[in-house]
Amino acid sequence: MTVANMYKEKGSNPYRPWPARITSIIDLTENERLFELRIIDESVREGFQFESGPFVELSIFGVGEAPISISSAPSKQGFIELCVRNAGDVTGALHGKKCGDIVGVRGPFGRGFPFQEMKGHDVLLVAGGLGIAPLKSLINHIHDDRHDFGNVSILYGARDPSEILFRYQFDMWKHRDDFDLILTVDEADETWGDEVGRVTALFDMIDIDPDNTYGAICGPPVMYRFVIDEMRKKEMDVDKIYMSFERRMKCGIGKCGHCGVGHQYACIDGPVFNYWEAMNLQEAI
Repeated sequence: MTVANMYKEKGSNPYRPWPARITSIIDLTENERLFELRIIDESVREGFQFESGPFVELSIFGVGEAPISISSAPSKQGFIELCVRNAGDVTGALHGKKCGDIVGVRGPFGRGFPFQEMKGHDVLLVAGGLGIAPLKSLINHIHDDRHDFGNVSILYGARDPSEILFRYQFDMWKHRDDFDLILTVDEADETWGDEVGRVTALFDMIDIDPDNTYGAICGPPVMYRFVIDEMRKKEMDVDKIYMSFERRMKCGIGKCGHCGVGHQYACIDGPVFNYWEAMNLQEAI
């Protein structure tokens, strides 16, 4: 069911959030937490369907709302996970909440990664910093249908070890033979035992079948051009390289114009675009 149809069926105002209860809070770093939410209305909860990559508008009543990418896989029925950095009024207010508190959710909004098209292929996922949050949804989605995919490589870079997110999951993925995970940081400390340097340097450590590989990228805007350059050096097709542009989404339904990228809107035409599409977007990369 699409978001528009779900709101229409419920007779709801698409600008009005649905109440959701915080069911779990996990501290990931000093500034990031993973919140698990459960939409209270059962019929809405059952119709809340998405592919990896979309976002929701999260409301803190009396404060405001902010766009947050969904970190959980679509297969996690009944709950959604949001990885949130304490970086403003809304996110700061959310960090002040506790389990059992009520927040608001609108969505899901946007276009995700082409999961069905990726089946039967190798997948290369590259993340920087907080960009691992939306890719975590895709990684777990692939994990759930692992037999439908070829080689899966994950390259993830952060500024320093204290900013690595989802360490508990990385420890699990490292011990799997069917995931090739490489971590790197810009600045190491005495506890760090993985790579040191930019995430682009990790491309020298992997082999890619360019005719059979889909790429997915998410991270700070400055990294996109350099990661894409590395993917193109590996001769990956431009229409198989996908990236998430989380660009100032607000209304979620293409009405406010706040997330305009050239002639398109990130909230409805994205936030996931392939490189061929992105080359034709003004200000995109």
